Amino acid sequence: MTETPHAYHGVRSFDELLDVKYGPAGSPARLEFEARSEAFRTGEMLKEARRQAKLTQQQLADRTGTKKSYISRIENGHTDINLATLRRIVTQGLGRRVSLSIE
Repeated sequence: MTETPHAYHGVRSFDELLDVKYGPAGSPARLEFEARSEAFRTGEMLKEARRQAKLTQQQLADRTGTKKSYISRIENGHTDINLATLRRIVTQGLGRRVSLSIE
């Protein structure tokens, strides 16, 4: 979706901005943005927890039976991660637990 500089005129909320930039909720472009955004947030949380644990990506990968490149892709938001794998990385690799909520 291409927008002009004037496209943001009158936008008052983040949701309105998303509507202008990616289309209404449920549209293909908006769903793609939301999926990428979620992957980015998950990766940032994992990266911060790993750094707090003073582990390298390689050390975390070794602890969890994954590859450093996979940990890197997660942290950079370039791959989707299933819940079971995330739990394994967090519990086995970081000694922490995952909290999940449905809103």
